This record gives sequence, C-alpha cells and structure tokens, in this order.
Amino acid sequence: MTENLPLLVTFTVYLVLIMGVGIKAWQHTDNLADYILGGRKLGPVVTALSVGASDMSGWLLLGLPGAIYLSGVSEAWIGLGLMLGAYLNWSYIARPLRIASHAANNSLTLPDYFENRFGDKTRLLRVISAVIILLFFTFYTASGLVGGAILFERTFGIDYYLALAVGAIIIVSYTFLGGFLAVSWTDAIQAMLMLAALVITPIAVIQELGGVATTIELISQVDPDKIRWFSGISAIGIISLFGWGLGYVGQPHILARFMAAKDPDKLQFAKRIAMSWMFIALLGTLITGLAGIAFFAAQPLENPETVFISLTQVLFNPWVAGIVAAAILSAIMSTIDSQLLVSSSVISEDFYRTFIRPEASEAELLRVGRIAVFVIALVAIAIATDRDSRVLDLVSYAWAGFGASFGPVIIFSLFWSPMTTASAIWGMATGAVTVVVWSGLSGGIFDLYEIIPGFMLASGVIVLVSSWKPQSDQQVLAEFNQIRELYALK
Repeated sequence: MTENLPLLVTFTVYLVLIMGVGIKAWQHTDNLADYILGGRKLGPVVTALSVGASDMSGWLLLGLPGAIYLSGVSEAWIGLGLMLGAYLNWSYIARPLRIASHAANNSLTLPDYFENRFGDKTRLLRVISAVIILLFFTFYTASGLVGGAILFERTFGIDYYLALAVGAIIIVSYTFLGGFLAVSWTDAIQAMLMLAALVITPIAVIQELGGVATTIELISQVDPDKIRWFSGISAIGIISLFGWGLGYVGQPHILARFMAAKDPDKLQFAKRIAMSWMFIALLGTLITGLAGIAFFAAQPLENPETVFISLTQVLFNPWVAGIVAAAILSAIMSTIDSQLLVSSSVISEDFYRTFIRPEASEAELLRVGRIAVFVIALVAIAIATDRDSRVLDLVSYAWAGFGASFGPVIIFSLFWSPMTTASAIWGMATGAVTVVVWSGLSGGIFDLYEIIPGFMLASGVIVLVSSWKPQSDQQVLAEFNQIRELYALK
C-alpha cells in the first residue's frame, strides 16, 4: 500500500479534477444541442487539443512506442502518414464542414448532416450511417475500457473486473453530466497532460543514457536495423502506413469537433495548435520507443507496449510516475468519452427524435441522451468483461471502416454538386464492404491496408452513380451553391 500511495494520490487528484470539469460543464448544458455539440461554442484552443486527445488515445502512449521498441524507426512511417492526413483534414475539411453542417438545418450529427445535405426523404441514409456509427463505436468503447482496466490492474494490482467497473463509472459520470463540453474540456486537459509526459520522458531517458550520440550507439549495438527507416518494410508496407492518414476525414468523433467550433474562421488558428501538438507528441513517442531499446538492452521487456510506463517507473520517483500513469489513463479516457458521446447523439437525435418522438421537448431529449450514454456503456462493459473476447478483433476494422465508408461521402458532399442520396449510400456501403472483405485476404496486393482500396472504390462508386444519375432536385442544388459561397467568405 505504501508503494502505491503516490500513484493512488495522483490518480485521485486527477480524477477529482476531471469530475469537477464534468460538473462545471453540466451547468452550461441546457438542451440537446448543448449536449451533442456544446451549442457550437468551442474555442480554437479547446477544439485543437480535444481533437488531438480524442484521436490518439492509448495508442500514442502504449501501442506506437511499443511497435517502435519492437521493430525500430521503420514503424514511424505511420506517424508521417497520420501527420499528413491530419493536416489535409484541418486544411480542407474542418471549416467547410462547420459551415455546411450549420447551414444544413443546423445538423447536429453526421447522419443528420447527410440527410439534410441530400434532402433524403426516405431517411435510409440517416439510418445506415447511424447504425455504422453505433456498431463500430460500441466495440471501440469496449476496447478502450479493456485498456483502462488493464492499466488499473497493473498499476494498483487490483482485480480486472473491479478496475473495469471503476474506469467505466468515472468516464460515464462526467460524460453523462456534461456531454460535449465535459468531453471537450477534459480532452483538452488530457492532451496537455499527455504532451507533458511525452516531452519529459524522452529527455529524461536520453540524459540517463548519456546523451543522444550514446543512445544511438547503444541502439546500434542491439540491432543496427532499428535505426534504419527502410529496414524490414516493403513498399506496400510504407504505403499502408501512410494510408492511415486517409482515416481522419471519416472519424465521427473528430469531425464533431469541427462541427462544434464557435467561429469557422478561427479553425486555421486551431490547425496550427493541433499540428504543433501532434508533431511534438509523435516525436516524443518515437524517441521514447527508440530510447527504450537502448535502456532495456540487457533485459528486454516481455510486453513491448509497456515500454513507456516501464521507463517512467524506473526513471522517476513514484509521484512523477503517478502523473505519467495518469497521462496514460487520460489517453484512453479521451477517446472513450468521445465515442460514448457520438453514439449517444446518434440514439437521441437520429433515432429517438427522428422516428420515435419528433415532438419531444429539449428536456426530454437531454434525458434520452444521458440515458443513452449509460446504456451504451453497459453494452461495452458486457463485451469488455471477456478481456480476450474475439469480438474485440472487430475494433481493428473501425479506423479503416469509418475512413472508407464516411470519408469519401464527406469529401464529395462538401465539394461536388452532382452527388445524390443514392451515390452516398452506394459509396458508404462500398467502402464498408471493401474494408471487411479485403482485411480477410492476405498475400501480395492484399497486404495493402484495407482503407486504401476501400477509400478508392467508394470514391469511384460515388462518381459513377452520380454521373449516371446526377442530382436534379433544384432546392438541394440551390442550397449547395449557397453553402459553397459561404466557404469563400472570410
């Protein structure tokens, strides 16, 4: 207990802070628009930091440094791909989507935007996109809960199931109370905590090893291929890692931050903050993973994904190690809360208000949104109780699935007038099916990351279907042209 006291204290202080933010956000949440998008009042700094935190999750502090520790600098190609994808997303999608979603009858969710953008009277597009979001995010949330529970289990030595319950209660509580504002504000805090950990840790380990030159020499002694960018990786492998960048334009929890921005013209300032955060964070991850190779050369780690937390436990006193452990928990929580909220929004806005109670009051919709957070969390907990469940393998499809099914639809909806409801549905279905089928194949071209063929085929189908039967609804075309004019205004 004495050994765990610093960890317990730092964790407790951090969690009390997060709950305080949730209560504060609750005081500013009066209706469903506040709960789903914070009343579109998000400032550029919070927008930028919350995008970074909800995007990277525990992968930034566990998965990526572990991959670099295991295979070397060649794993960093994924970071370059993500940087490029994020930059293009901020540059060409953020502001137009904020303008278009607001102009399209103040759309609060992606399914809502799709329906309003194309004037879909059948509501089939709303249903299909809502189901895709709920399916992928429920498993995604379960995976995050597993990661959080394992962190609690390894840090405090408590039972996995108790850790699962504690982690879920914390995340659900502040999301339940404060909705989008709570999620965004806490994500901004978590982003700063993650960044601090990723700056301090690599500097400390390099100093401990005797400097940069010594660290590189020690890595070379372990395996010189570990510091070669093209070692052990094929051209298809590099293209696949770069392909991860395509996923950004289709991720609902990231796009929601753009839609919630208070001033679309300040999103370029937010981009500079977000890209700076991302560059420093990825660089810190790269250096940490590489330095871990040198530091643990004499006694390699059994689990590569523990390299970051193992370094902090060895290098820092228990109080600082506790703060870093809180940073890892932050990374996990920052993605789970965003996924819970997007899923809740789909239930309250795209199902309950649309199909069940169109006349529901704002207070009723707010209650439904909060109840939905609780229900989705229960389903995710049920999945996560089996920490080795094969169903969690479906999470590997989520990034590619969202990127290939929603990404092309988002891009064409913002910039191409001939697009129709039919082309959106066919494009979405093509992307999703391609990802599932392609990921089940292997060898040769099928080793290419499935998001790339999924994205390309979905885009091709959208163009073909729209060209065969282009948009003819004059009202939809007029609204699209009006929105395009808004893009150009500064």
